[in-house]
Order: sequence, then structure tokens, then C-alpha cells
Amino acid sequence: MLAELEALAHQLRVEIRYEALSGETFFAGGMCRIRGRPVIIVNKGASLREKTTTLIRALGRFDLNGMYLKPALRELLESAQNPDGQE
Repeated sequence: MLAELEALAHQLRVEIRYEALSGETFFAGGMCRIRGRPVIIVNKGASLREKTTTLIRALGRFDLNGMYLKPALRELLESAQNPDGQE
């Protein structure tokens, strides 16, 4: 799943950076803009599940209509857009 999310980010021209994020509070990562371009920062010390969740949440913000995605991947991304299950 992580590889599929990384491939989707590449299709969307979204850079993913795996960085060592340290501090008093653990942070798995998230999306930001650097020089106007979307970048997803992922804590390389995060678990596989946390890395995947970070990418799902970030990529779920993009308009993916018109793009082919495996049904399971599309469902995960759509659930990130609507975490409470409300339409």
C-alpha cells in the first residue's frame, strides 16, 4: 500500500520527503507547501502504519476524480476526505 501511495504522489507531482523528525512530541508527518509546491514530510522513524496513514491523509486532500485508482486505494483516500463517514 505504501508503494501505491508513493506512486500516486509521483503522478500528482507531490514530493515526499522522509526526514528524521525529533522532538518532545512524536510527529508522524503531514503535508505542507514549500515554494508553492505541495510536499509531504514523513517521519522516517514512524511505523509503516503511521507512514501509510500520513500519506493517505495528505493525498486524500487532492481531487482524484478522473484518475484510475485501485478500488481499495480509492476507498481509503475517500475515507480520509470524510473521516466521520458523513457525506
